[in-house]
Amino acid sequence: MRRHIVSLLALLTLTIPVGAAETFHAFAYHDVRDSVAGLDQDRYAISTANLIAHFSWLQNNGYVPVSMDDIAAARDGRRELPDRAVLLTFDDGLKSTYTHVFPLLKLFGYPAVISLVTNWVETEETVPYAGIPLAADDFITWDEVREMQDSGLVEIASHSFDMHRGIHGNPQGNLQPAMVTRKFDGRNYESASAYRSRVATDVRRSVADIRGGTGKAPRIFTWPYGLYNSDTAEIAAEHEFEISLTLEDGANRLDDLDRIRRYLIIGNPGVRSFAETLVLPPSSRIVRAAQVDLDYVFDADPDQQKANLDALLDRIKALEISHVFLQAFADSDADGAAEALYFPNRHLPVRADLFNRVAWQLKTRSGVRVYAWMPLLGFVSDEFDKSWRVAESRNGEIGLPSTGEPRLSPFHPDSRRVITEMYEDLAAYTSFDGILFHDDGRLNEFEDANAHALARYQEELGNSFSIAEARADPEIAHEWARLKTRALIDFSRSLTDIVRHYRPGIKTARNLFAGTVQRPESEIWLAQNFSDFLESYDYVALMAMPHLENAPEPEQFFERLVTEVVQHPGGADGTIFQLQTVDWRDGSRLPAEQLAQRMRSLQAAGIRHLAYYPDDFIVGHPELEALRQGISLAMYPYRR
Repeated sequence: MRRHIVSLLALLTLTIPVGAAETFHAFAYHDVRDSVAGLDQDRYAISTANLIAHFSWLQNNGYVPVSMDDIAAARDGRRELPDRAVLLTFDDGLKSTYTHVFPLLKLFGYPAVISLVTNWVETEETVPYAGIPLAADDFITWDEVREMQDSGLVEIASHSFDMHRGIHGNPQGNLQPAMVTRKFDGRNYESASAYRSRVATDVRRSVADIRGGTGKAPRIFTWPYGLYNSDTAEIAAEHEFEISLTLEDGANRLDDLDRIRRYLIIGNPGVRSFAETLVLPPSSRIVRAAQVDLDYVFDADPDQQKANLDALLDRIKALEISHVFLQAFADSDADGAAEALYFPNRHLPVRADLFNRVAWQLKTRSGVRVYAWMPLLGFVSDEFDKSWRVAESRNGEIGLPSTGEPRLSPFHPDSRRVITEMYEDLAAYTSFDGILFHDDGRLNEFEDANAHALARYQEELGNSFSIAEARADPEIAHEWARLKTRALIDFSRSLTDIVRHYRPGIKTARNLFAGTVQRPESEIWLAQNFSDFLESYDYVALMAMPHLENAPEPEQFFERLVTEVVQHPGGADGTIFQLQTVDWRDGSRLPAEQLAQRMRSLQAAGIRHLAYYPDDFIVGHPELEALRQGISLAMYPYRR
């Protein structure tokens, strides 16, 4: 049931969970103006009247705005944090922070953190802000900063010296957040060392500015746009920042002040929306996803490629879905393995430096979250030694698999290294929200017979282990399958850790064949396990594709699959049902009306997350209007 039907009376009577003294909430405000109303050009601005209403609601409902000193003291055990503690923060150092916010802080007696982009304080240049050119008079002065700090109500934080802006992040000229983007100068990308040097210089300059302007060095760093990575966090720590502020949602714990989450105030919310944020339990995100082949966007003709991209962006925006699983690799021969990549990397040819461009356009123009769809093992190159490959053992002979896409062994150190470095390059040079691990992450009952894999099996299952024995003994076969399942999961998680160095907030999903859910014994043939996947990834992308499975009765296939998923602990919340739009057996396109009807039936049966593949945005299949009726997150997917 939608949150907006909760009455305001109910909001006023709800209480927070037991143990709330160990937690607090934080809010991120920006400009405050008397004139904000309707569709303001600055969507982060709030009206003075609504800010007063927020403050009054806190006061009337037992919420206690606290200072960072209060929070740090509670963390250190020097005093208790009050129940219903709230941290108020105001970013960017706009003039309204002094003219509108500061008087209200004094009136209510509320402490706050004010974060300065120090290059904007008493600037001599025009600053583009929310599409509006601002000058020095639009920002606070150092005299005003000192007055607010001297009041005892305000703590000054760094919001960088000059990182609250975009820089060129790809050859196509997209402006992306300067703090977390490798700058592209028209010919080359910034090196890792040059990137760190640029960030460190900026942080050092901001500290010097605040120390010079206030007499006190800041201890809080507020990440521009809420974005950071392990490099920026290390640099901030080197400059003695103890605390940082993000724009992630959720409550904060006293034992985790390194990355304080803040609810971003956006769209000039009234008191009702503000109150809901504090008193209602967080709602989990519903996934509605299209899986998209970047091969369909790419074209050697730049004009045609632009037309392809525009068609994709318009279609995804019209669908009003939440996610796109975007191919980051090239598979021009359709064998399921990557022979090239769509981003700069150390090991495979770059078919086109295109992934970052398309992902950024999807995020900013179509309003979706983008997952990089990547193979787990399926990479091919003449530079890769054949000894790195997954091997099979049949009739006592060991060789390369006779069927399936080429894959690198997850047990061979060289193959692990090159795959890891490709994932690291993906994270360093592109912007995305998650990873979808492809369905190539599997090993059958003849695999992996790579020498390094055999050594691992003998180490963990006993020196007498042999694949022939495992295939003959169900108990040994089960242990062997479990070992391979965990090895693949562990490898994918190590790749996730590498990616999170650059993209800390990314989510993960992994493709799972439907047979593993319907027949758990099929783990022996796939090295996949539904329960393990639910525990290991944010989402299981279940390939609910009856034609792929040669199911004689598709409706019975879905009924059985739904029953297994919803009865499984965490199954409904953690599983994305991914439907096929093409019958690959004969290449025929499945009717969009049938697809939409199946989506509606799945929702009625308790399935929350839906996806489909492929989306052919060039020819418009599945047909847009029918597809919307099954997958759109719009309140009224049936258009008039």
